[in-house]
This record gives sequence, structure tokens and C-alpha cells, in this order.
Amino acid sequence: MKREILITSDGSTTINLPDLNEQYHSKNGSINESYHVFINSGLRQVTSDTVSILEIGFGTGLNCFITYLEAKKEIHYVGVEAYPVTPEEVEKMNFISILNAEKEKATFEKIHEVSWEEKHQISDKFALTKRKQFFEDIEDKEAFDLIYFDAFGARVQPQLWTVEIFRKMFESLKENGILVTYSAKGSVRRAMQEVGFTVERLPGPPGKREMLRATKLTTQN
Repeated sequence: MKREILITSDGSTTINLPDLNEQYHSKNGSINESYHVFINSGLRQVTSDTVSILEIGFGTGLNCFITYLEAKKEIHYVGVEAYPVTPEEVEKMNFISILNAEKEKATFEKIHEVSWEEKHQISDKFALTKRKQFFEDIEDKEAFDLIYFDAFGARVQPQLWTVEIFRKMFESLKENGILVTYSAKGSVRRAMQEVGFTVERLPGPPGKREMLRATKLTTQN
């Protein structure tokens, strides 16, 4: 399948799959979307001193890198990806320059260079484990405070936005854990609610009217 580098509206890059009309990050701004959906609506809502994060769709490593840059506390980050991007594609991403993060260039490279299936200490407060895994094979139980659900859209991969997948996400979260996603589809919201999530509609990132945040409340089973 053809893959090409696309410059998004905020100047940052994404990988475009023209045959599917789908991108790894929003055409309306890769970095803007990451901050709005995953940092502001997710990371900054978690109150625990140490935060365990599961990312569904590690992709270009953008969400991981921005989380590293913005982390004010200890982070244990698990990124799941069935089809890792190539080193050549990583080299074409311009996140370092757009984020003015030249001092952390080595860290971004390290995030991509470290081996899969092993835990790596990226810094004193940031640990990363990358898992080459299909989302339907996730079996974690009450392990995470926060999930970044950044899979390809339901139009392209509807099997990733089902009751079965969100049940796995619910089971993976600790009590009061949060899941955030750019999607606001009614079918996605209903699937989340069916497995026990309390779901909020929030203002979306540029180009989207709404997004979803789902919480596993303590009072739920």
C-alpha cells in the first residue's frame, strides 16, 4: 500500500495512506491534535503521582514524545503497534523542529531505536515499553491510569472500535482510569457505554467538533 509524507495544517508531518484516505495524525495538525486530545484532555486530568499510560497505535511516536516533553511526574508508557513505521519514515518526521525540541532530538531517536518487548528507561522519570501486538490480543488487567486510543478511524478499521475492543480497554484500566480518543462517533460512544464506561463529549481538536473521554468510575464493576 502506498504511503507518503504529508504536511498538516500546523506545519507538522504525518504519514498519509492515499488508497484509504487515512492519516496517522489529523490533516488539521498532527501536533495540535496530540496536545488537545491526549495531553490536555488526558494526561493533565490524571492526578496520581506516577502515571501508567497505554497507547493504542504507537505509530510515529509523536504522542509518546510529547508526553515525555510535557510530563511533570513519573511516567510508565506502553505503546502497542502491530505494524511499526520504518526508520526511513521516522527520519522524515519534522516534530523536533516544529516543537522547538532540538535539545531532545536524541530522546526522540532513542524512543524509536530501543528494542520491542522490553522496558527501557528513557530518562529518570520516563520508562517506555513498545509492544508489537494486535490490539485484540491485549490482556492487561487494571494496569493503566490512562489510555491514548489513537487507532485508525472506524471508517477504515471498524474492527478496532467494537464492544470487544473497548471491553479490553475497560479491563486494562485501573479504577477511575481514563481513555481519550479523537473519535466522537455515536457507535463508538455506545460501545464504550456498553462495557461500563462513563463517557463525555468534549470539544474536539482543530477540524473536529467533538471528541470522547471515557472514565472507569470506582462505583462500576
